[in-house]
Amino acid sequence: MAGENRMPVTVIGLGAMGQALAGAFLDAGHPTTVWNRSAHKADALVARGAVRAGTPAEAVRAGGLVVVCVVDYAASQAILGPLAAELAGRVLVNLTSDTPERAREAAAWAAEHGIDYLDGAIMVPVPVIGSPQALLFYSGPREVFEAQEATLRALGGNSRYLGADHGVAPLYDLALLGLFYSSMAAMLHSLALVGADKVTAKEFLPYIKEFLALLPAIADQVADGIDNRDYPGDLGNLAMEAAGVDHILEASETRGLDSEPLAAVRALMGRAIAQGHGGDGFASVIEVLERPSV
Repeated sequence: MAGENRMPVTVIGLGAMGQALAGAFLDAGHPTTVWNRSAHKADALVARGAVRAGTPAEAVRAGGLVVVCVVDYAASQAILGPLAAELAGRVLVNLTSDTPERAREAAAWAAEHGIDYLDGAIMVPVPVIGSPQALLFYSGPREVFEAQEATLRALGGNSRYLGADHGVAPLYDLALLGLFYSSMAAMLHSLALVGADKVTAKEFLPYIKEFLALLPAIADQVADGIDNRDYPGDLGNLAMEAAGVDHILEASETRGLDSEPLAAVRALMGRAIAQGHGGDGFASVIEVLERPSV
């Protein structure tokens, strides 16, 4: 049988992402037990060969590896808290998105009850789960990760271990999601700006893609500057760039657009200039972000 030599796994939480995780385990041949508060969400997985557990305790007892993916840690602990005895001696991987602090609290709870615990973060959308390029972060004891690495690769071929601190995976998750959502808001603003002059999103999209291709090289320079606390502005300083943002704000307001996201960027730039960074590069804004009360 396909799953004869594969570790039995349990997936708790069957939102769109949880269903994708369980489906990836099934595709890889793992005997897969699933549980969700709304039982009907398991129907499609059961049709593919998953076992629907009647209770969370039943689900946990079925798998040596238990993966949970719910809305936040309050929800995961509400489910897992009463199951400490069933989870003892098993491996628990929490792929729920939350803060580093809550991940460390969950890890302390798991250690107290003899549960091998990894915290994780999923960095790809639902359709990419199970593919070779799917990026997932994990943090926690190295020996636990290494023992489960082959099984966890069913979820994505680009698994990254980030270290023993359980808070690192959620930290990277939130940092990258902050970048993603801020970038998405900026892209939407740019599309709204050209759209106000009757340029369609599809017409403008090639230029967005071409422009974004410049960012990796810029990111290298920014990272070097931040790590060295050196923000050279010889090729473009903050005062000059702030004037450019003012032009964008003026054009946006002329067209009746909501320019609040960009106005927030301009306010950060203004504070950095007021602190003496007008002649420095854009990366100097990090000085304001790190010390917002100054």
